[in-house]
Amino acid sequence: MELKVTHLDACYGKHKVLSDLSFSLPKGKLMCVLGPNGVGKSTLFQCILGLKKQQAGKIYIQGVEVETLNIRQRAKQIAFIPQSHHPVFSYKVKDIVLMSTESTLSGIKSPGKRQMEMALEAMERVGISHLAERKYTQISGGERQLVMIARALAQQAKVLIMDEPTSNLDYGNQVRIMKQIRKLVEDGYTILQSCHQPDQAFLYADEILALWKGRVLAQGSPKEVLTEELIQKIYGVDVEIKSFHEDQIRVCIPAYLHKS
Repeated sequence: MELKVTHLDACYGKHKVLSDLSFSLPKGKLMCVLGPNGVGKSTLFQCILGLKKQQAGKIYIQGVEVETLNIRQRAKQIAFIPQSHHPVFSYKVKDIVLMSTESTLSGIKSPGKRQMEMALEAMERVGISHLAERKYTQISGGERQLVMIARALAQQAKVLIMDEPTSNLDYGNQVRIMKQIRKLVEDGYTILQSCHQPDQAFLYADEILALWKGRVLAQGSPKEVLTEELIQKIYGVDVEIKSFHEDQIRVCIPAYLHKS
């Protein structure tokens, strides 16, 4: 499903966080949102999810204005994967995933056989079926993040909003999480993901949305958008971008490493 944001303004009190922000994300694409802390990435996500009301602008999912949808309707369209999740109760993994299927029920019915099948299918999709009976409090951070992705898939939404899904994970788990995210994109999911690592954006993203002072500084493919100048502007550090394998792979290297 296509996600479209037009002329979005959002404030906290008198402080404007987002200003005239517009972009579109086609179906089946991964967009990485880049920008320094406090630039408005989380505020943008909250507006899309309906957790914060914007002062101006419109947000559309497949041409339908999000504000016209009730909570259950919105849950059928958009799912959220948080940056981290700290459990309070020792639920089993399968129960954590099952909780997200409520939007597929009518009235006040409890999840049934169909919902359990959806939960198990979602866990199978991200490779965590073997964790179904484990306590959520007794699995690793990387495994928890996969549980959060499975929970979003069981919700049956086709637009996924991810807030730095690999933060606080070791390198191996970062690669595993991004591999699963890339598979979802190939299966037709539309994913908007905040990210602080240009290298990760180079490797996995289809689109880049660079934010600066609450506005869109640049949007386009990583190859077009992620320049040394842009990274210096939004993060305040000098980098050199190196290309490998006939320019198919790019990485950012702090410029000081090449100075004598």
